[in-house]
Amino acid sequence: MKKGYWFIILSAFLFSTMEIALKMVSTQFNPIQISFLRFFIGSILLFPLAMKSLRKRGISLSKSDFKFFLLTGFIFVVVSMTFYQLAILYCKASLVAILFSCNPVFVVTFAFFFIGEKLYKHTIISMVLSIVGMICILNPFNMTIGFMGIVFIIISSVTFAFYSVISNKRSEKFGGVVINCFTFLFGSLEMLVLILITKLSFVSSFFSSNGLKEFSNVPIFHGITLYNLPILAYISIFVTGLGFTFYTLAAQETSASTASIVFFIKPALAPILALIILKEAIEINTIIGIVFIIIGSVINFRATSKRSKPFINESGVNNSKVI
Repeated sequence: MKKGYWFIILSAFLFSTMEIALKMVSTQFNPIQISFLRFFIGSILLFPLAMKSLRKRGISLSKSDFKFFLLTGFIFVVVSMTFYQLAILYCKASLVAILFSCNPVFVVTFAFFFIGEKLYKHTIISMVLSIVGMICILNPFNMTIGFMGIVFIIISSVTFAFYSVISNKRSEKFGGVVINCFTFLFGSLEMLVLILITKLSFVSSFFSSNGLKEFSNVPIFHGITLYNLPILAYISIFVTGLGFTFYTLAAQETSASTASIVFFIKPALAPILALIILKEAIEINTIIGIVFIIIGSVINFRATSKRSKPFINESGVNNSKVI
């Protein structure tokens, strides 16, 4: 088997366990705290690969590049991943994994309006099937999912989609490893600043008095124990750091469209793992929704593969869904 496909298998497995691992520590860490820790550690792991990529391309980061990464870090790490973690706190891990995997619906919409990307027939069909799948999973006629959880997932998916589109503008210049590394690094540093602000007494009191205790006096290292340290290390090093690294290497060894197989394996594999590890039941409407989403993903993948060149830049942001 080509090593590119091994990278696909590894990244698909790691990404499919992300919501499960985060759910296991969701009550032991503040949502903002866990996002800061995992992306900061992940950026450190990616840093050597990013520097190697920059040297290979003969690129030195400019002031405008730093501003770009400040923007992508804020949108992805600070906003999208904070609401993503809040969604995991309020919803089942399998539900978050499935619905977040439908973010291409928003990616395609933003790409069409902001960068004029063409809408193909297969893309529209894939979007429609994904939306039908989401409706089946949410089951609006007998909804048992908390309203706030759904809101958090939607905000996270929309802001991630926006991040994907604006990142695409620099993907050819930097490549996926560099974009991911510096987005993680700058985003986690921005989050650290916000965490320190929440420790100010008047800020902490404001959030606490308004029912937003998750944003009040956010800890940095408090709560880390010998019991949850292995899970924290798994989330930071394996899921965030190695998961993105394997996915990027998969795109390099095969193509961006081939590597995107990862993201229609995830909606199928994540609920099964959640059932085994967290004992989360899989409802019949969820199974039907997963089928619609996978069919839509397969249609999009097959059509995109036919149009793809043998090699696409190492980012492939336009065709990928980053977690």
